[in-house]
This record gives sequence, C-alpha cells and structure tokens, in this order.
Amino acid sequence: MNIRNRKLKQIVYALMAVATTVFFINCNTSKSEDTANKPLALPVHTVDTSNAVTVKDYLGTIEGKVNVEIRPQVEGILQEIYVDEGQYVEKGQNLFKIDASVYQEGLNNAVANQNVAKARLENAKLEVERLRPLVENDVISEVRLRKVMSDYDVAKASLDQAAAEVRNAEISKEFTILTAPVSGYIGRIPKRIGNLVSKGDREPMTVLSDVQEVYVYFSMNESDFLYFSKIKAREDSLLGIKNSKNRLVFPEATLILADGEEYSKKGIVDAIDGQVDRTTGAISLRASFPNEDNILRNGSTGTLKISETKKGVIQIPQVATSSLQDRTFVYTLDDNNQVERRSIKIEGTSRDNYIVTGLNIGDRVLLSGIDKITDGSVVTPISQ
Repeated sequence: MNIRNRKLKQIVYALMAVATTVFFINCNTSKSEDTANKPLALPVHTVDTSNAVTVKDYLGTIEGKVNVEIRPQVEGILQEIYVDEGQYVEKGQNLFKIDASVYQEGLNNAVANQNVAKARLENAKLEVERLRPLVENDVISEVRLRKVMSDYDVAKASLDQAAAEVRNAEISKEFTILTAPVSGYIGRIPKRIGNLVSKGDREPMTVLSDVQEVYVYFSMNESDFLYFSKIKAREDSLLGIKNSKNRLVFPEATLILADGEEYSKKGIVDAIDGQVDRTTGAISLRASFPNEDNILRNGSTGTLKISETKKGVIQIPQVATSSLQDRTFVYTLDDNNQVERRSIKIEGTSRDNYIVTGLNIGDRVLLSGIDKITDGSVVTPISQ
C-alpha cells in the first residue's frame, strides 16, 4: 500500500513539473513576441542649417624668399672654394676663386696700352702748342694747325678708350672672386677645384638661399578660388566699395611639415597668379612664413591647410551615413516614424560632420542602428 502511494506521488510531482515548464515556456514565448513586435528605439538628428568650417589641403613647395643662383661671369679654372655646402654666409663673403692669371695679363696689357695712349696725347698736345704761335705770326698756314689739333683729339679719344679697356680688364679680374650677394645658406656645390667654369654652364656653382622668411608655392582649383573671390566681393559690397582692386583676403595658413607635425608659425597668402592654368584648371598662389629658427629649407615640401567658413549649410554626423558603390545614403523618418532610405550628396567635411545636399530642414535622420532596420521599418525616435 505504501509502495502504491509513493508511485502516485511521483506521478503527481512529474505532472506538476511538466505543467510548470510548459507555463514558463508559454510566458517566455509571449514576452519574445512582444519584444519582437515593439519598435526599436533609436537616436535621431533633426536637420537644420548652420555654419560649417571646412579645411582644405594644398601641397606646397618651400623656397627661400631670396634664392640666388651663383654663376661665374668669366671663364677659368676653379682655384679655391672658400665655403661648404649648407654653410651660412654673410653678404659680401668670398665664395669661390677662379684662376686670375689670364685676366691679370689682360689687365697688364690694357695698362700698357693706356700708357702709350697717354704719351701720344702728350705729344699731340706739345705739337699743338708748338704750331699755334707760328700760325698767329703767319709763319705757317692755319690748315696745318687744324691737322695737329685733329691729331690731338684722336689721341685724347684713344686714351679714353684705353682707360675703358683697363677698367674692363679690372672688372674681369674682380669677377674671378665670387662673393655672396646676400646673406643665406649655401646649397649644393657641383664643381670641384680644378674644374673649368664659365658663364655658359648649365648648372650654377651653387644656390644661395636667404630663409629667414620663406615662400610656400601651391595651387588652388578654380572652385575654391571663386569661393574666396565671392567672399571678398560680398565684403566690399557691405562696405560700399565698388570695383575694389585689393588682394583677396585669405585666412591664415597652417603648414604641415613632411614629418606630419604642424609648423609653429602661421602663414599669410600674399601673392596670386594673374591667370588660371588652362591645362589643370588651377591658379598658383604664394604664402609667406617666418623662419627665424631656420627649420624650413629651400626645396622642402609641406601641406598647407586653409579653412573656409560656409554659412547656412546642412550638416549631419558622418556616422548617420552608409555607402553603396559610389552613392551615399541616410535613413529618415516620416511623420509616422517609418524609415525611408534617401540618397544624399556630400559637398564637404567639417570635423565629424558631412556637408550635404538632398535633405530638407526638419528632416529626421537616424544616427545609429541602421544595420538593424530596413526601408519601411517603424522605430521609436530618441531626440539628440
């Protein structure tokens, strides 16, 4: 009897356990169905216009403000090199010496010719002084005196010519010493002592660069240039200025060096080419940077960053976009919070935002969860 009661109790307990399990399964299933049917709660961004600061990059080439090619004015054998590559030199300092022996002989010959011309002039002068009294006393004819005076003028002109040749020979000899026309740094020196140099050489003897201030040359496309031109025109209009010929006013330029670091000083765009290059559609500009610490060197490269402020544009966070091939999309919500995929066009970048077209003021754009929804889904918006 006891054994039978125990079996009955076991059966009852088993049935109760099964019933409990079925109950919980039904509850969980119900909850899952409720969760699946409930719209996702996702953050949204309401579209409005604002001012955007964009930064454009332009590749630039650095040159010294004074960049002088040192070339010989006379031909000869390079005899001395007084400086080394990379050395800083002062204006007037000796750089190179060309063998001056040939030019010294030319100077000696010119001086000798000058002395001969002086003697001839003195003889002609004596002859004039000798014949003038004779003409006055009618001893000889006046024609002979005129002939002697003409010879005197010729001798005087010959002396002037000889003196010019002496000066020319002195200049040629002086050109055998090449000095620094400005203070700056010596560039590469391709010639060596013993080489023949002449003013017809393709390469200069060196390039002397004054880099206390440097120029950074870069090119800007026509669209960007028109942007700054229109800003200047609007400013002139507000000030009541007509047909202003003043230079365009650019924001300060930031220079990024080749190692990726930002140069400590800001630059100013101070020169603009007068024409647009027809082949590239770009215009050349120049920015000036101070360089007292001599960090920037002639021939280096860098990247110029110039900011533009665009007013009244539509910006959306970059995370709100998705791309498919060459098109960009966002998900917007209609009045019923139903999702619609919309194609947009990116016009620029401002920090973490895209400047876009294809959206209207008041549109609501999903910021996240775009991989969990499809076109037509309903969501619960969370305003950001």
